Amino acid sequence: MTGSGLPTLPSVVAFGGGHGLSASLSALRRVTDKLAAVVTVADDGGSSGRLRAELDCLPPGDLRMALAALCGDDESGRTWAEVLQYRFASDGELNGHAIGNLLIAGVWARLGDPVAGLDLVARLLGAKGRVLPMAAVPLEIEADVIGLDPAHPDETGLVRGQAAVATTTGQVSAVRLTPSDPPACPESVAVVEAADWVVLGPGSWFTSVIPHLLVPELADAILATKARRLLTLNIGYDGETDGFSAARHLELMAEHAPCLRLDVVLADKTFAADDPHLSAYASSLGAELVVADLAARDGTPRHDPLRLASAYAEIMGIPG
Repeated sequence: MTGSGLPTLPSVVAFGGGHGLSASLSALRRVTDKLAAVVTVADDGGSSGRLRAELDCLPPGDLRMALAALCGDDESGRTWAEVLQYRFASDGELNGHAIGNLLIAGVWARLGDPVAGLDLVARLLGAKGRVLPMAAVPLEIEADVIGLDPAHPDETGLVRGQAAVATTTGQVSAVRLTPSDPPACPESVAVVEAADWVVLGPGSWFTSVIPHLLVPELADAILATKARRLLTLNIGYDGETDGFSAARHLELMAEHAPCLRLDVVLADKTFAADDPHLSAYASSLGAELVVADLAARDGTPRHDPLRLASAYAEIMGIPG
């Protein structure tokens, strides 16, 4: 409790990238004012990939999406979110670039410090939280993929690059990072160590969720933190895990981070209903399984921010 008698809100760190992290942040900013996002930096496609290659910087796209998700629901916040996400359409070099990517890359070039640059952009936007990269250098994802060659469906091949892994037609069985021992962003490690809750997922399992557990210093912080650990499963399949059960998602995390223990696994009721083994797998990781109605009302396979916010608030003991 605070001196005013109001409950103290928890400090929460959310991990991920892309649309999954955006959904989580859109929900979490509604339940706490102590929020940080730790974002993957392995994107090598589209606008992010072009800026990464041309400017030798961290890929800004997932960081931009996290900042947009932390913009408020007032007119100013919605306008800034739309501006950040706007992409140029032209016949020239700007085609496909997002305004937010260019803004972030420009601030980085001026300040020479990715974290200071992200903090500055967050203040400009009035973002309701902090956005940090998971590593201090851009990373490459490589994956073992079964069935790359239709003529040899049982053989395993190697796929390199986030964009290629995310769109492979084979079945991903394992992922790694290059470099294999990248330096974690020190500020990201610090916020994990000081957190009350850490939230993994939802998101693309192999390219947005698992990679956080492959940066050694960051993984050590996640394993050692006194914070409670919550894993949010996807509404359904994410393209990278088509055909995988909910329990298989947990198994994959355990294969990549054998020492990982969880406190809560949060699953949408429809995805959970399809898997009678989910509760046992959650228990094997030390977690309580919480099942709730989390899906968007329009029937698309994404989380509804308000429903997800309600589930987070109940799990974290935050009064409504």
